[in-house]
Amino acid sequence: MASSTSQAIAEWAPPGDGQPPPEPPGWGERIYLWWAEFSLQTKLLAIATLVVSLLMTGVTFFVLNGIQRDAGMNDTRYARDLGLLLSGNVTELVAQGRDRELATVAEQFWRSRSLRYIFFADPDGLIYLGIPISASPVSGDNDLQLNHRLELPAELPSRPENALIRQHLTPQGQLTDVFVPLVWKGDYLGTLALGVNPNDTALASAALTRQVTIAVFISIWVLVILGAVFNALTITQPVKELLRGVRAIASGNFEARIALPMGGELGELLNGFNAMASQLEAYDAANIEELTAAQVKQQSLIATMADGALLLDEVGQIVLANPTARRLFRWEGRNLEGQELLNELPEIIANELHDPLQSLLRNIGESNDLRCSLEEPSRTLRIVLQSVRDQSGETLKGIAITVQDLTREVELNAAQSRFISNVSHELRTPLFNIKSYVETLHDLGDQLSEEEKKEFLGVANSETDRLARLVNDVLDLSRLESGRTVQFEPMDLRPAIEQTLRNYRLNADDKQIHIELNTDDELPTILGNWDLLLQVLDNLVGNGLKFSRAGGSLMVRAYTWPDSCKMSPIESSKSAPHCEFFSPLPKLRVEVADTGHGINQDDQQHIFDRFYRVENAVHTEAGTGLGLSIVRGIIEKHGGQIRMASEVELGTTFWFDLPLEQTDADELIVQSVRTTRQEEQGLEL
Repeated sequence: MASSTSQAIAEWAPPGDGQPPPEPPGWGERIYLWWAEFSLQTKLLAIATLVVSLLMTGVTFFVLNGIQRDAGMNDTRYARDLGLLLSGNVTELVAQGRDRELATVAEQFWRSRSLRYIFFADPDGLIYLGIPISASPVSGDNDLQLNHRLELPAELPSRPENALIRQHLTPQGQLTDVFVPLVWKGDYLGTLALGVNPNDTALASAALTRQVTIAVFISIWVLVILGAVFNALTITQPVKELLRGVRAIASGNFEARIALPMGGELGELLNGFNAMASQLEAYDAANIEELTAAQVKQQSLIATMADGALLLDEVGQIVLANPTARRLFRWEGRNLEGQELLNELPEIIANELHDPLQSLLRNIGESNDLRCSLEEPSRTLRIVLQSVRDQSGETLKGIAITVQDLTREVELNAAQSRFISNVSHELRTPLFNIKSYVETLHDLGDQLSEEEKKEFLGVANSETDRLARLVNDVLDLSRLESGRTVQFEPMDLRPAIEQTLRNYRLNADDKQIHIELNTDDELPTILGNWDLLLQVLDNLVGNGLKFSRAGGSLMVRAYTWPDSCKMSPIESSKSAPHCEFFSPLPKLRVEVADTGHGINQDDQQHIFDRFYRVENAVHTEAGTGLGLSIVRGIIEKHGGQIRMASEVELGTTFWFDLPLEQTDADELIVQSVRTTRQEEQGLEL
């Protein structure tokens, strides 16, 4: 303790850098530094000891003062009794003037009592007899008289009927003066003055009482000190150890124990603490793995959420952001903890999110829901904000934000609306034509010639076929998009290609278009659906003939094609790396190429959309606009993708890949699903 105080005072030493040294601390500050080093418990114990000491000192002082006062009163009573006793014996002698007898009685009384002096004074205060004072001899009967005057108290003449007592300190010790008025038959004869020494017995008794009182005070004070020491050794130390153990348990150290040999209630308390710590340690050991697993599950759940998840603190700073949210806002690889959310978002979203977020941070409302749109890339986001509060529901702990990417849903809803609109439009045109011609035949049948009737019926029949084709295409597309499982079986694609070309041979001859089949005689067996692939070939070949010029050509090719290859190093005879084909080859590629007018770049981006038809001076052929959408759906069911390349005035080529027979049917379904997801992700991006 002394070293700590010295160290605290040493901090006031001059720094030695040329600057004037600071003033040393005063005594008040030193005492404050010394007092601050003690713990709160030591301070309370010191204050309690001081209070008890002051209380005992006050009690002792009060008791000693009372003893002293009682001793003085005893002396006063004793002196008064002596004065009254002597005055009762000599008053008559004084009244009769019998001075010699008075002197004899006074001397005997003085010798038999512990008296310092005896004076007799007349009413004027002149002493005429005093013991042990002697006087010069005079003649006659007045030889015992003294020519001295007694200074009587001023209040004595005013009350001659009562004795007056006072005490004063002399070089020989304390003396009690007694002044007794001498009254005989109502006449005031003078004053008797006695100097009484203190009562030795009373003094001894008072001294003994004082000593006993002081001894009791010292004993009590010593007991207080011993009690404080005992408290420090038997209570304070276990309490400190218990506090240390509680702090260790609170910090997560369940191995903390208190090893103090204590008995009684404190011992039970320490043993109970050790038992509690053992149970907590066992519980922690039993549940740590479960808690860890639960935490891992929670983190995995947040990380694998399809929606973006953000957690903010009570001031709007980012605490957590899952991978989906990072991908949506392009935060990959960035440290976002402790950053302001509005500073990290795109400006358009930050502006829309500012007011709702501030309202929640100011405890205005519990949740907010808003939609935001981004242009590059085009996306629609739904952002839901929810306040996170404590159990009481009064204190804001943070804000949970869920971000949903509604781009796909918005596009599907728009596509659905366009689909319904297009279907309605496509159905309305043939129905209107059929109704018009049938109504004309019904109303004007007698006025029409046979040729006109046949013409009207031919138009109605043609529109009916168009309506049937439209309904069939819609049904086919609906079946493809319904998610129903398609049955695949090993098949040879060459017969399907030949059958399709035979069906369109007459149309090709009419338009003077040359059809060519370029395939091996024996193609590898594929895994597919005959009817669906026949529909694909029919649509592609039909479109090729429909949009080709007279005198042009249409070629169908089928050949094996790998989906991967390994690169060989550059050889001296070759200028670039080349692929070494695997065997057997995993894919069969089919191409349908025409020499038609071609499709421009803008139309190529929408050529596979439903009800999309190229409307220009060349592409005027009738159609539903669903053919290529159906083709794409069928190829995706087979785990592939339909692609195209076209140049205006040069022609168009469509191609797709089909799996070989060795491909497992389940794997084919997985490939189909993967292909669909890749297209959706490409659409989202």
